[in-house]
Amino acid sequence: MSTVRANNYYDANGTSNATLYGVAAPTGSMGFRNRIINGDMRIDQRNAGAAVTTTAQYLVDRFNQAFGNASCSFQQVSDAPSGFTNSLRLTVTTGAAPSAGTNNVILQRIEGLNVADLAWGTASASSVTLSFWVKASVTGTYAVAFTNSAFNRSYVQTYVVNSANVWEQKTVTLSGDTAGTWLTTNGTGIVVLWDFGSGSNLNTTAGAWQAGNFYRTSACTTIAATTNATFAITGVQLEAGSVASPFERRDYGRELFMCQRYLYRISSNGTDGCVLSMGFANSSTQAFACIFLPVSLRAAPTLTWSGVTISDLVSYTKTASAVSISAAPATGINIFRLAATDSGLTTGAANQLGLSSSSASNITLSAEL
Repeated sequence: MSTVRANNYYDANGTSNATLYGVAAPTGSMGFRNRIINGDMRIDQRNAGAAVTTTAQYLVDRFNQAFGNASCSFQQVSDAPSGFTNSLRLTVTTGAAPSAGTNNVILQRIEGLNVADLAWGTASASSVTLSFWVKASVTGTYAVAFTNSAFNRSYVQTYVVNSANVWEQKTVTLSGDTAGTWLTTNGTGIVVLWDFGSGSNLNTTAGAWQAGNFYRTSACTTIAATTNATFAITGVQLEAGSVASPFERRDYGRELFMCQRYLYRISSNGTDGCVLSMGFANSSTQAFACIFLPVSLRAAPTLTWSGVTISDLVSYTKTASAVSISAAPATGINIFRLAATDSGLTTGAANQLGLSSSSASNITLSAEL
């Protein structure tokens, strides 16, 4: 029996995205419907499932947070609805009522190149639908918000958690913004935020585009004020059109590549050291080596590192006292030359750049939005 695959369905009048057997076809290409990266929370390069307690830190790949008065813990966990393996869980360790200007949100910044076709900021702005699964210990009304990179255009929509500690799927549809400035470059195109009780300065009316920065309504639940409250989220999908289609399941390798455009991390396994690249010493205190990335980064990265070693392959292995990017690539090139510094190197000798056996050893290049 043959199978027909198509990007769009058409009815007898030539109208695309018609229904097939009563089911509405998703809008746009079937190849990249979901503009959210790592929406199923499978990839956690930075933390490897460990809890995050510091504000403004990434939780799992591509998902960030900003929390003010409350103390919270965020973690990739294995609790998830059917069809998913992971979720991102927020636990309020010490609840606190927010001050007027406090942000209490989880967010993802979407690159402008990935939402340029939505044409926000023009008369042709496309509607979008956001769908996601939530499991919360506190029932009530919650909010999601959409803002631009300047945080001067906002749309807030509410949803209701009906039952405590039960996975529920939520869907929000909104018209595209015909005003404001929405980047279509490698900068931030759209910011999607889940509110957990931001301050009163962030309150507005739901269901309409606003000039300003708003995340919630005055009727929304302030879960950040409730000690030991939990909220988990997964299966996040943002797509063009007014219909929520099934979650787009990309293979793990492809999703990892998409995450690595914003963060590339090489880590030790915690048991054995590893060799990253061969290089040479150009002086007694500095060695160079190149590392090759699997995908081009979004922008020039920042480098952090720990436990980097330099070895001459014969008599010594040293822990580098400093590591820096000595040569950044042209746009679209994914080779970086690193300079590792220590004393006692042999000028002109071959060296290998590596990581020690410590589980904390890593080289991380971040090009996050």
